[in-house]
Amino acid sequence: MSTSDPEERFTRLVRLGRDLRRLGVGTSLVLPPTGHPVLEIRLAGETRARITAVHRSRGWVFTGRSGRARPWRSGAWVWAEADNVADVIASAVTP
Repeated sequence: MSTSDPEERFTRLVRLGRDLRRLGVGTSLVLPPTGHPVLEIRLAGETRARITAVHRSRGWVFTGRSGRARPWRSGAWVWAEADNVADVIASAVTP
């Protein structure tokens, strides 16, 4: 599997969605007809953040774009391999 493999990107987002669900955070995986998949974090019917998986020179990271409510800082990122990645993202987007 190459480091920019689209299936790897998809798998990482699915796993993150599962881990966030275990923390009580609702997510939706968006698969656009073109471009990369996005994991939307939703609370109270509102999109709080849109997370993408990006491969950088030292490994995979999750990076986000905020929604309208208390946002995860736009351009923020966390290593995808971090043991507490779901906790970090959940605490950044939940009230």
